[in-house]
Amino acid sequence: MNKNFTPPLKKSFGYSSKVNAKRSLLIIKIALFFFANVITAQYAEVTNDTLVSEEVTAEKKYTPVSIGAHLKNMHTWHGFVVHPGAMIATNIEYNSKNEKFTFGFWGGASFSSVDVKNITTGENESAYYKEVSIYTKYRFSDKFFIEAVTHNNFTGVEERGDELNYWSYDKTQGYNFVDLNFGYQVLPSTSLYLATIIGGGSGDYEVEDNGNLKNSWTHYFEVSSKVWKNENSSVSLFAGGAWSFLTTKTFYTEGTGNIINVGVTYNKQFEVLKHTLPVDVTLMWNPEQKRTVLQFDLTLF
Repeated sequence: MNKNFTPPLKKSFGYSSKVNAKRSLLIIKIALFFFANVITAQYAEVTNDTLVSEEVTAEKKYTPVSIGAHLKNMHTWHGFVVHPGAMIATNIEYNSKNEKFTFGFWGGASFSSVDVKNITTGENESAYYKEVSIYTKYRFSDKFFIEAVTHNNFTGVEERGDELNYWSYDKTQGYNFVDLNFGYQVLPSTSLYLATIIGGGSGDYEVEDNGNLKNSWTHYFEVSSKVWKNENSSVSLFAGGAWSFLTTKTFYTEGTGNIINVGVTYNKQFEVLKHTLPVDVTLMWNPEQKRTVLQFDLTLF
């Protein structure tokens, strides 16, 4: 046999193997390319669907109107005990989508009454605490806001013999007044709050010798600081004082100025049936009035 002779079958088989290998490699490359494009397309579709879904979810999450409710054993405010008995406070408000603007109504109603003297009969009449106030707030940033509130506490107005007029801001009628407030967070745990009563509403005036009423334009300033916290609790300290640059008395004090609101607030988040219920317990002391109270405040929703 010729040693240089190569059987045709063997030569033909080798050629076919190389061609088939190239074809197989080409097919694999095409398959991988196609598979990669399918996966990429599916990923893009899923991503787009996710983004659309997230946008729809975000759109659904924004609710322009919200409500809230608090249950309290008493109602205190800026060192005052506004009502000494159990009450419920509610609010309804509008919030802009960018969360900068708020406009709402806040109302309180008591479960117990207080005595007020009727100006005609001189007899004591029982009156329940009633208030419906209007507020608006604008947040310039996470740290700074400005707020205006018209306080309308008409507890005992009719019982004492006055005419009930929700929009009355008569100085001597004594239940409507407006204040302008500023809040600023100087540190992550410390905030400053300044409130100024506009004009002389609700008795914020001084009677001069000639009988004229001089507006106090009372200022109230408060510093609060969170001194401790963990996963679901915190402790905050606060101190507030009031003064007037124009009169010898203020809305809150008998003199030109005084510290009127000192205390500590303990907050705890309770989980009840998968719902978080924040509870605030505030120990408040008013040095001028020598008054100390303990307020319980349960946020229902």
